[in-house]
Amino acid sequence: MNRKDIRFALAEEAGLSDQEAGAALGALQEIVIEAVVAGDKVVLPGFLSVEKVSRPARSGRNPQTGEPIEIPARFGVKVSAGATLKNAASRTGG
Repeated sequence: MNRKDIRFALAEEAGLSDQEAGAALGALQEIVIEAVVAGDKVVLPGFLSVEKVSRPARSGRNPQTGEPIEIPARFGVKVSAGATLKNAASRTGG
């Protein structure tokens, strides 16, 4: 499912126009991005959680030459499925 599919499904499920659903989806995206940038954890109970995580610096190897390299510290994003989503995914069927 891509963004367009989600927008149409959201419009149908919530009884919104296509434009209203698109605006709501865009607003949700911006809210989540702003929260993650600020270091806040976004939690939709049962569905998912999104948070900014720190990845420490580490040593690695260049896969082409085998030479050791230093990989700098950075931030990443961790997305975890909630219990309701996990249970739905484990159901049998298509």
